[in-house]
Amino acid sequence: MTREMLRSFCRRLPHVIEDVKWGNNLCFLIGGKMFAVTCLERTAPVKLSFKCKPERFTELVEVDGIIPAPYMARNHWVSLERWDALRDAEIKDSVTESYALVKARLPKKVQGKLGDTRPARPKH
Repeated sequence: MTREMLRSFCRRLPHVIEDVKWGNNLCFLIGGKMFAVTCLERTAPVKLSFKCKPERFTELVEVDGIIPAPYMARNHWVSLERWDALRDAEIKDSVTESYALVKARLPKKVQGKLGDTRPARPKH
């Protein structure tokens, strides 16, 4: 996986908006809430961060190259220190799950404006 592959994948999810925050972090948002973040600097120690379920968080932080996300671990976010810490399909599945988790927590009014509340599953 590369940053551009991730960007292309995230942009295919319905209602996703990109925003650069904190000067060098490309954030992917649904309903104004982040579900994935990647650093725009090639030498950054973290390549990708995303939200996951508590049980998945516990599994992922045991994988070499995956750490609890700085500042966000309490909310079950993990960070990949290398793009190859997970296979591309696993990254896509994890980002899709993060998208669904964040979307499900949006206020009903916001979800209604977005339309269908089922998580989208773009083709790998």
